[in-house]
Amino acid sequence: MGYKVAFQSLGCAKNLVNTEQMMALCRAAGHTVTGEAEGADVAVLNTCGFIESAKSEAIDAILELAALKNAGRLKKLLVAGCLSQRYPDDIRTELPEVDGLLGTGSYTDVVSAVERVMAGERPEYFGPLAQADDGGERWVTTPPWTAYLKIAEGCSNGCAFCIIPKLRGRYRSQPMEALLREAQGLADRGVKELIVIAQDITRYGLDLGDGTTLAKLLTRLCGLDFHWIRLHYLYPEAVTDELIQVIAREKKIVHYLDIPIQHANDGILRAMRRRSTRAEIEALFAKLRAAMPDVAIRTSLICGLPGEGEAEFEELCAFLREQKLQRAGVFQFSPEEGTLAAAMEGQVDPDTAARRVELVVDLQSRIMDQYNEDRLGACVEVLCEGFDPEAGCYAGRTYADSVDIDGRVLFTAAGLVPAGTFVNVRITGASDGDLTGEIEE
Repeated sequence: MGYKVAFQSLGCAKNLVNTEQMMALCRAAGHTVTGEAEGADVAVLNTCGFIESAKSEAIDAILELAALKNAGRLKKLLVAGCLSQRYPDDIRTELPEVDGLLGTGSYTDVVSAVERVMAGERPEYFGPLAQADDGGERWVTTPPWTAYLKIAEGCSNGCAFCIIPKLRGRYRSQPMEALLREAQGLADRGVKELIVIAQDITRYGLDLGDGTTLAKLLTRLCGLDFHWIRLHYLYPEAVTDELIQVIAREKKIVHYLDIPIQHANDGILRAMRRRSTRAEIEALFAKLRAAMPDVAIRTSLICGLPGEGEAEFEELCAFLREQKLQRAGVFQFSPEEGTLAAAMEGQVDPDTAARRVELVVDLQSRIMDQYNEDRLGACVEVLCEGFDPEAGCYAGRTYADSVDIDGRVLFTAAGLVPAGTFVNVRITGASDGDLTGEIEE
């Protein structure tokens, strides 16, 4: 008997790929897959549990689904992913509406969980993280022109503030040939922008011990029919000269590099258990800009780590003023239980940390505004993502804008511009992080 199974995915793109794999498994087993929980037999919520804000979002989503269930508009609720892996006991006791759990090592058990929960059982699957099956078919849910390729699972870097190794296990690369088959399938479906993802893509292949590297994988991927290949995330200490040469040489790899540095003060970087110094980060950025003068660098920053005083914070601000990075995500330190940083001395008052985040966001927004101002008059390649009725024009992205996290280009055109096509747009204005322009016929 087939059931109607609704899927919701929270958190990062890596989580979305796991959701897409679960959707494909359920569909292959004869169940109807939907994104609408109301009226479904089972809702499967794939959660994030990385930091406090992600946990709150996940709990809110569980409560919304529980309300549907209590109203008789949903029969069963399964919770999967990082929150399940991290807090199974709390979910069992505090959220009795949840009918079953899937840990991050057990996504492939989703069909069994659905069928057991509909039989009145309360299934729980927590398989070994190191043996998690991260391959297999996916039901790609992104727009037809963009898709993710997850090349590895887990992380072995051991940053002091991060819980991911405990939730996802140690770093495990996918075999290159399997990735190439998956990428070929995406290209055959018409995907134009391939986004290569992992917690740390720079260490791809090093655990396999057979000479596989990210540089070799990217060279092979560039032989497939993609227009853009985008990279998330590169850890600074593992960016090799060979990798820089491949990115600079291969025309399909966009010169947008997401390199999370987290801070610029050497003492804070050591406390974070990061492997780069400020001088090494600056040297890497200089090398990237020399190889690719048009490179757009995105980073992630944490304010308020224990031990960050005003001097350390001011050094971070000075670094940003000097480097003028085009993109940045700024986060307040979240003392996550089970991490080294949560137990450190010198915890920063949360209000102070929040104020520092605001100051960095303000500083960084001025830098990004200047970057946009410098693009006025330029003719840029834009991936059109369709007509935006609210804006009254077309919307798309340049190579310097990744999906859902950066700005857009809003542009006018005399004729129809199909979504998923690349067009040249003359930039005429900038507003609130977005660019405006008109198509060059």
